[in-house]
Amino acid sequence: MSRVAVHAEAVSGAPPERVFEVLTDWPRHAEWMPFTSAEGGDKTGDEVRAWTGVGPVGFVDTMVITDWRAGRRVAVRHTGRVVRGEAWFKVVPEGSGSRVVWAECVDLPLGLLGRAGWLVAGPVAKAFLTLGLRRLAALSEA
Repeated sequence: MSRVAVHAEAVSGAPPERVFEVLTDWPRHAEWMPFTSAEGGDKTGDEVRAWTGVGPVGFVDTMVITDWRAGRRVAVRHTGRVVRGEAWFKVVPEGSGSRVVWAECVDLPLGLLGRAGWLVAGPVAKAFLTLGLRRLAALSEA
């Protein structure tokens, strides 16, 4: 397995607590993250389940919350068949608003083929993370 990292950031005019509230309202995930819906808990050890796809084509991404700092940070360990690795969100004050950061460190399957595929998938993943965080920032301001 090869491990790769990707991260994205966005700035919101909303305070960190509000951004975190919207971020971790898992049923609202579909409002800001393209092609993804989610449900889950709100403390360390709880499970989060996300569906990423269009219609019937997609996959379930199961996760366990490994760190929960209300209003500031949530981290998960991906435990599914398709996505394995770790991820975290951090929300910090910036000016009168906040900055939200999303980082993923995932294990690529298929050895060299997986690494080659990441050359295309990596920039696409970063674009979707960035788009999602921008939408989250705007939704938090509403």
